Order: sequence, then C-alpha cells, then structure tokens
Amino acid sequence: MLLVLHAGLLAWAAARQAPTYDEVAWLPAGICHWQLGRFDLGRVNPPLPRMIAALPVLAVGAQTDWTRFSGEPGSRAEFAVGRDFMQANGPRSFWLFTLARWASIPFSLLAGWVCYSWGTHLYGRGAGLMSLVLWCFSPIVLANAGLVTADVPSAALGLTATYSFWRYLHRPRISAAVGAGVLLGLAELTKTTLLAWYLVWPMLWAARHRRQDTDAPGRVAKWYDLLLIAVISLYVMNLGYWFEGSFTKLDRLQFVSHALAGDGRGLGWGNRFSGTALGELPLPLPVNHLLGIDQVKAQFELGSPTYLRGRWKHGGWWYYYVYALVVKTPLGTWLLAILALAATMLARGYRADWRDELTLLLPPCAILVFVSSQTGFATMRYLLPAAPFAFIWMGKLARAVEIRHRVLAKVALFALSWTVTSSLAVYPHSLAYFNELGGGPLGGPAHLVDSNIDWGQDLLYLKRWIERHPGARRLHVAYSGLVDPRLAGIEFKLPKKAPAAGAHELGNQSFVEPGWYAISVNVLRGLPAAIPDGQGGWQGAATGDYAYFRDYDPVARAGYTIYIYHFDEGRH
Repeated sequence: MLLVLHAGLLAWAAARQAPTYDEVAWLPAGICHWQLGRFDLGRVNPPLPRMIAALPVLAVGAQTDWTRFSGEPGSRAEFAVGRDFMQANGPRSFWLFTLARWASIPFSLLAGWVCYSWGTHLYGRGAGLMSLVLWCFSPIVLANAGLVTADVPSAALGLTATYSFWRYLHRPRISAAVGAGVLLGLAELTKTTLLAWYLVWPMLWAARHRRQDTDAPGRVAKWYDLLLIAVISLYVMNLGYWFEGSFTKLDRLQFVSHALAGDGRGLGWGNRFSGTALGELPLPLPVNHLLGIDQVKAQFELGSPTYLRGRWKHGGWWYYYVYALVVKTPLGTWLLAILALAATMLARGYRADWRDELTLLLPPCAILVFVSSQTGFATMRYLLPAAPFAFIWMGKLARAVEIRHRVLAKVALFALSWTVTSSLAVYPHSLAYFNELGGGPLGGPAHLVDSNIDWGQDLLYLKRWIERHPGARRLHVAYSGLVDPRLAGIEFKLPKKAPAAGAHELGNQSFVEPGWYAISVNVLRGLPAAIPDGQGGWQGAATGDYAYFRDYDPVARAGYTIYIYHFDEGRH
C-alpha cells in the first residue's frame, strides 16, 4: 500500500510540472542512444536511466532534430538538442515528458522495496516499514523520483547492488557473487558517482573477512570472488553501452580535463598518455564512459558560480552539502537520526553486527565525502545515493516497540509523523522543500537556489495562474529553464534589465513598465543563465540584472519558484 501510494504521488506530480532543466537534455539523449546507436550525447552520465525513460516516447513516436548534435570531446550539445526537441514537438512535448517520467518511477519503487527488505532482515519488520515510510515520503525523493534524471535510479540500483553484495557476504556462493556483479554493473550504468563502490565494497569484504565463520559452513568469501564481481560488472557496463569503443587504446582518445589531457592541450584537447606504455593499454571500458568522466572532471576543474546564504562564489564551499542537509532535510528526520545514534551507542538491542552497521554507514559517508570534495558543482540531489542507507539505519528505532522502550517509541513515532506531515505540506512542490529551520519554501531562496529549489518546474503552474487571471495583460517573464514558455501558450516579453551604475530608482516610473511580471527565483537571486526572450530566442541574464524586483512584494506565486508582480499606471 505504501509503494502504491508513493507511485501515485510521483505520477501526479510528474503530470503537473514542466520539464526541468536537465530533463530537457536527457530525454532526447536517451532517444539518440536507441535510434542512432551512439552514446556521446549526454556522456557526462551513463545512459541506462534515460534509455528506460525514452522507451514509452519511442512507442508513441516523437519528432527529433539532430542539427546541433556534436560528439566532440567536451561538447555539451545535449542541451541545444533538447531545446530543438521541445520546438520540434511543440506543446505535445509536455505529454512526452510525462510518459518518460512515469517510466522512471519503478526505480523508486525498487529502492523502497529494498529499504523494507534490508531493514526487516537487520532490525525486524517494524524497522523495515519505518525505513520504507522515510523513503516514500522524503521530500528529496518525491522531488526527484518522478524526473528523467539519474539521481534516484543511481540511489535505487546502488542500494540494490550493495544489498545483494551484503547477502553474498553472509552466504558466499558463486551464484550470489554473479548476481552482485550484474547488479553492480547496472548501478554503474546510472551515475559515475557510484564508481566509489569499487572502493567501498573491498572495504566491506575486508571487514567481513576478518571473521571466518559464516552462514554457509565450509565456504568463506574469497578474494577471487571480488575479482569475479568486478569482471562481471565491467562486462555489464560495456553491454549497456553496446560495447561502443570498448577496449580502445588509451592513447587514441582526446581528453579535455587537465588531469587526463595534461598541459599541452592545444585547442583544448590532449592526452597525457600519448607515447607512454600506459597509452598502449586497451581500456576495458566503453569509450564514452571514460570520456564522460573526463568531461565531468574538466567541469569540476573549471568550477561554476555557487550560491549559499545570499552569496555567490566561484567554486563553492567544502561545507555546502552539510549546510544543505541542515536546511532541506525534515527536522523530524534529523530527530530520528539523533535518536538512532543515541540508541545505537547506549542500548545493545538497537545494534546489529558491527559489520552490518558498517555496510549501511560506509556507502553514504563515502558519497558525502566525495561530493563535498568536488566543490566546483554543488546541488543537494547529488546526495541521493546516500539517502536509502541512512533511512534503513534509522529504521532500527522501530525496535523500541519490541523492547518496550515506550518513551522512545512515542518520540520516534512523533518524529516520523513530523517528517511525513512536513513533506506532504509542500507536495507536489517537493523540489522547493525547505524545513522549518530553513524558513520553508518561501525562505529557501535565502539559503540555496538552482536545482535545490528552482529547476524550471513551475512553468505549467504559471500557465494555470494566467488562465485563472485573464486580466493579466502585458505579461513580462524572466523564466529560468530550458523550456520556452510560448510552448505552454504563454505570450510574453522580457522585463528590462537593471540600468548600469547604481541600478534603478524606486520612483523612476519610466524604468519599470506598467503590467504583470513573472520572475523565477533563480533570476531574482542572480543565477547566470540564458533565459527565453519571448521571440523564440535566448538572452543572457547575469547576476544583478533582475535583482531589483526583490525590492517589491509579489502579489502572487506560481508554485514556489515563480513570483508574480503587478505595476499599475502611475505607481509601483
């Protein structure tokens, strides 16, 4: 029943919201993989999630435009191709993205089922149910599980693969090792972040190997089982790319990151392995998987403007993700985490074998350390692969009922109810969720922007607001997203940018034209981006161009991310 309810919540939200920034790029990239048999479009992430999302769109048919396709090293042509895809399909694009989103929902259902199963194995059925509730109603899960992105699929398959590996460690069998290898390969086809599993799993194996007795007498986990798992996972990974460029020699590739291209990159491409013995080695990886890693590394090296607490900084902060967790995680969930930690330390009845506890805690810690070390880009959704492990670990508090710790059981139930209530109070705008400490969705922009709150998802809510207010004429829109609002039937023009040197004057009536204005939160807070200009083109918006709207109070909102202003004739 919980999973059915969860699927219903995701399906409803998927149909109500406009395609988000990355989705516009990923869906046509998934279609490209099927139709053209190429994996260089959108190579920064592995292809499995978008290929699955593309299946129903292929079934119903869609127009494609590959005019601006480019497979050159470092190219991010998927965004230009995505905009062309939207234009080619017109208003029907919104239905196509809804179908693609619905096809992505099973990933979240899989994660929920594993949360329940693993929690039940470790701490009992009550714990499994608590873990499942945390997953099904987590705002970050509800925000991302119905999108055509890689974050929830990587969380689901990363968790499922590790659960399979944990079962293998308990009962070492060749069949279990093969299953873990297949699932690891599938997980690696979702997001490059999960390459961390190739470090985490040997650590878990070593921790378990210290103890020779297992549930399967006569056999213990062998080191060559790890090798078998790795080989199978690499085979599955290559299979997922249809062996495109597999076993290409390293020196045949052109890289764009300093780490792989070296100093002599010429026009931006290079290969530090040319003329070396390493360069002669054939790579057991699909060529676009490695080029995608190289491209992500190059982006981390260049960095990008990052926003935190009202301040922009190139390159970000090492504590960004810790801060984001503080303001975007429900306070009820934080209370559960504190109670679970205290119960684990103080009461033996809440502890599983320390190796089992390590299996739950090491993966999320590895994810947090890895993403925090890469300060060039920062967004809360990068932490999603860590979430289900934490939820399973918190689920141990359900044992308070069995142990008859009534006070703890009541407090844990209160915290769980607080989490669910706080999350559903914002649904279906879960992407804009901030907890009470962060000021809720309205206070969120003071802390974080971009995909942490505004990813272009509220465009259709703006359309519905306009339909309810036919008197809203002379509409000016500064929208942050890759979808042209005209595709949603919204005719508009851009507001004027703030004048240079001293910006505006509040009493200058010639500066702000009378009429209605719809301004995205990202634009208000100064996220540098190209925004639709109302004429079929795109215009750059820099920090400060539209910040003057923050001096006025909005009269309405579309969702939580598009603020609506009205200026009358003769007064502001």
